[in-house]
Amino acid sequence: MSEKILFWLDADITSFCLSYYLQKKLDIDFYAIIDVTNKPKDFFKKQSLVKFKKSWFYHDHIKKNSTLTNLKYLESIEKKYGIDLWQIVCNDRIFNHYNEYHIFTRDEILSILEQECRLYEQILNDTKPDYFITPENTFRHHHLLYSMCKSKGIKILMLNIANIGELCYLSQKRHHLDKIETTTPKHNDFSELQQYLKNFTISKKHKKFLENLQSSKIDLLQATIKFLTKNSPKNSHYTYFGRSRFKVLIKEIIYRLKRKYRKSFIDKNFISKINFNSKFVYFSMQTEPERSLLIDAPFYTNQIEMIKNIAKSLPIEYKLYVKEHPNQGPLRGWRKISEYKELMEIPNILLIHPSVSVEELLKLCSLVVSAGTTCFEAGFYSKPSITFADLGYSNLPHVFKINSLEELPSLIRSALTTQVHVSDMSSYLSLIEKNSFEFDYLNFILNYQNSFYYGGNLVDVEISEDKMYNFLLENESSLETLANAHIEKINYFKHNND
Repeated sequence: MSEKILFWLDADITSFCLSYYLQKKLDIDFYAIIDVTNKPKDFFKKQSLVKFKKSWFYHDHIKKNSTLTNLKYLESIEKKYGIDLWQIVCNDRIFNHYNEYHIFTRDEILSILEQECRLYEQILNDTKPDYFITPENTFRHHHLLYSMCKSKGIKILMLNIANIGELCYLSQKRHHLDKIETTTPKHNDFSELQQYLKNFTISKKHKKFLENLQSSKIDLLQATIKFLTKNSPKNSHYTYFGRSRFKVLIKEIIYRLKRKYRKSFIDKNFISKINFNSKFVYFSMQTEPERSLLIDAPFYTNQIEMIKNIAKSLPIEYKLYVKEHPNQGPLRGWRKISEYKELMEIPNILLIHPSVSVEELLKLCSLVVSAGTTCFEAGFYSKPSITFADLGYSNLPHVFKINSLEELPSLIRSALTTQVHVSDMSSYLSLIEKNSFEFDYLNFILNYQNSFYYGGNLVDVEISEDKMYNFLLENESSLETLANAHIEKINYFKHNND
């Protein structure tokens, strides 16, 4: 019997491009769940580049339904798959306060949830896939399918950015290596580690990525014209409920004005010149909405409250330096000024300007608290850290995971007295390198954003098969590498039961 692969395909066309090159190398049946808007849907319906045995368009199966939900069925899903449905539902960026267009009722949410659970069960029961190939499960409905696959023992090949140079790796859980092996440290002291970080840190590539994404005014103008003249999908996808071209356009104008006004407040009130003589703990804020909070740290999503609790838990001689994430502005328009003012009123908190060097803060702080990669980078500067997200580096002995707010004061005191060892950091880096391969994912994203999505300004676009074919050929070398890495992982699964 032929093996089967289930692909998750969406606006990130990496998985589709991968499937094109995998089919040349594998005699395996391909299936796909496709989560796209209306215009690219036509491409996936008609394309002949990849032969999927069967495919499902996610939004075709999720209808606006006011009928009473079968709670017994949803209860059985929780028990069968070990999933806390309300936990992932309440953190869904479409269902919660991040959605400015539509307030979903409880019945609407449960109806959507039941429909997608029935869809996923039907697909998994009918196809019985051996493997699930997917990008990072950023959104709730994607994460739900991932969780169901994992519960059924389906082998997962998730593409992760390794946070080191241009390396990526495949794993069954986001940012967790599948193989934990003993490795030989390559670095003898922290100065070597810091030089390594400077040479290969992913933050530089993220900065370049954001500078280039949506940077073309011509792309923005073309995207705006297309948006104003295209048919609105507001009635076909629940993610578009409440939207209209006029509302979106007005909110975009208001958003840009707010971003400018909030940035002016930040420039006037946040500290750019820091007194490093005082003892301080460094809190690195995450952009919001953000997967590392909504899914990886489901009970610590309110960063403002988390910062308040950390400030309450510090030893008396310490201050809390809170640095806004520099991507919060370009991606999310900064936060409400009222939230910044709320933090400024707390006497042992200082708000640090997003332009301040992370390197200087890491060098001189006593402890780092974050849900992101700053906790990982802290180790390069011999600094312990506390994280409230479930990420792979939290297994390092100098990284502490918050399990409850009550333990926060004692956890901070314990972390402050913890020594970071070069060998731990160096061994972990060697482990990442050993499990990774060269694939410049961020550059690949920029390439397809520029080729298909007007530089990242519009995703509901028409895609021609000829254009996709040319893109596949132009990126053949990197996609061959990606395909070979997946084949190696599949072969690993065949010979190992973990």
